Parts: sequence; structure tokens; C-alpha cells
Amino acid sequence: MSSIKKFQVTFDCADPERVARFWCEVLGYVAPPPPEGFASWDEYRRSLPAERRGEWFACSDPSGVGPRLYFQRVPEDKVVKNRVHLDVRVATGLVGEERVAALEAECARLVALGAARVRLLPADEENESCLVMRDVEGNEFCLD
Repeated sequence: MSSIKKFQVTFDCADPERVARFWCEVLGYVAPPPPEGFASWDEYRRSLPAERRGEWFACSDPSGVGPRLYFQRVPEDKVVKNRVHLDVRVATGLVGEERVAALEAECARLVALGAARVRLLPADEENESCLVMRDVEGNEFCLD
């Protein structure tokens, strides 16, 4: 019998801390404390050579249940659709107009944080409605 493995989700991005802090707000995650020996993340960053400053950031579920999210700086811009994306579950158990209203309410909150609304995918014979969005660097995700 195999055991279940813990995992983290890694995002390639231009500004790791900005994207990480956006996802903290979306998911209720928290940024870790600065590394040992440093009073703040700014103090830690100042201790690094210029080319290493801001090269990564992470956040995690404060309850310890969800996966850690890791954000790493990459030199290239995003140019195509994500092959993997997150579905943020905000309307579980809701259907019809009540579901769409919950999706739209969360969409409005996230747009205020810098996300972009892409389109509503209406319910069909197999799936309930969901809302496609982009985060602060254009990475697609869905409100489900």
C-alpha cells in the first residue's frame, strides 16, 4: 500500500513576493516568519547579494492542511495558457443563481486585490458554473 505524499505547488513568476501575498489573501494563507536571525523579510533581503534579492517567497495554510505554495522568480514572461491551475472552491454545494452570485462576489473581492475576471462558464449537463480569472501576473485560476 502506498502512502499519501505531501506536496507544494510551485509558481514561476516575475515578482514572487507580490504573487505570494496575493495568494495569501485569496486562500487565507500566511507568509512564514523571516529566516532565523532576521527581524523582518526586508532585513533578510538586504543581507543577500543584489541578484538574489526577491528570488523566491512562500506561503502556507495556517492549519497545516493545504499544500505549501512556493513562488520562484524566472527571467521569462508568461506567454501561454497554464497547463495546471488552481480551482478555488468558493461555492461548493451551491447551484444556479445562488452559486453564480457567490462566484461573482468573490470575483469582485479578488479584482480589488489585482486579479482579472476572464469569463463565466455557465452550468451545463455535467458541471456547475465556474468563473475563470487571472492572478496579478496573469496566471489562470478558477473560482469554483
